[in-house]
Amino acid sequence: MEILGALLAGSFIGAVLGFVGAGGAMLSVPILMYLFDFEPKLATTAALAVVFLAALSGAIPKARKKQVLYRDALVIWAFGLITNLGFSSIADKLPDAFITSGLAAVLVVAGASMLHPPKLEEQKRMPIPVLIVMSLVIGSITGLFGIGGGFIALPVLVLFFGTPQVVAAGTALFIICINSLTAFLGRPGQWGDVQWHIPIFMAGAAIVIAQIASHYSGKSSSVALRKAFAYLLFAVSIFTLAKTWL
Repeated sequence: MEILGALLAGSFIGAVLGFVGAGGAMLSVPILMYLFDFEPKLATTAALAVVFLAALSGAIPKARKKQVLYRDALVIWAFGLITNLGFSSIADKLPDAFITSGLAAVLVVAGASMLHPPKLEEQKRMPIPVLIVMSLVIGSITGLFGIGGGFIALPVLVLFFGTPQVVAAGTALFIICINSLTAFLGRPGQWGDVQWHIPIFMAGAAIVIAQIASHYSGKSSSVALRKAFAYLLFAVSIFTLAKTWL
C-alpha cells in the first residue's frame, strides 16, 4: 500500500509539473509528512531527491533544445551557495515547528507567484544587490525546506537577465537541479534515516507522468491551471499551519 500511495503521489506531482510547468515538487514535503508520516526534517531531505530527479527529467529536454543558460544559472547558484550549504548543515537541529511554519510561508509566496507570473519589462530590471539577495533566499529555502526555489528563480531570470520565458523555464529547472543536489549533499547525516523506497517511487512516477502531461499541456488553459495550483498551495499552507499549531 505504501508503494501504491507513493506512485499515486508521484503521479500527482508529475501531472502538476507537466501541466503547470513548475511547483509540483513543492508538494513533496507535505505529502511525505502527512501521507507517509515522515518527520519534517527527513521529509525535506527526501524531498530534495524527488525535486532533483523531477527537475532533471524536465531540464534534459530543455537542454537538448538549447533552452538552458548555464552561466546565468551558475551565477544564481553560486550566490546562494553559502545559505544553501549553511542551512542544510543545521537543518536537523531546527525545531519541527520552525520547518513546517516556514514551509507554509513559502507555499503562500509560491502561490502568489503563480497568480502573478513575471513579465519582462526593461525598466524593472533587478539591480545587482537585489539579485544577490534573491539568490541567497533561493539557497535558504532549498537548504531549509527541500524546495528547489524555481518560483523565485524564474522572476530573477526574467527581470534581471532579461531571459525569454521559455528559456527562463529551462534555466530555472537547471537551477533547481543543482540547488537540490547541493542541499542534499549537505545533509549526509540524514541519508541513513530516510525510508528511500517511498521517495524513489514518488520520483519515478513523477518523471513518467510529467513527460506525458507536458505533451498535452498546450491543449489546456495555462492561466486556469496556475490559478488552481496557487489555491491548492494556499490550502496546503493553511493545513500545515493547523497541524503545527492546533
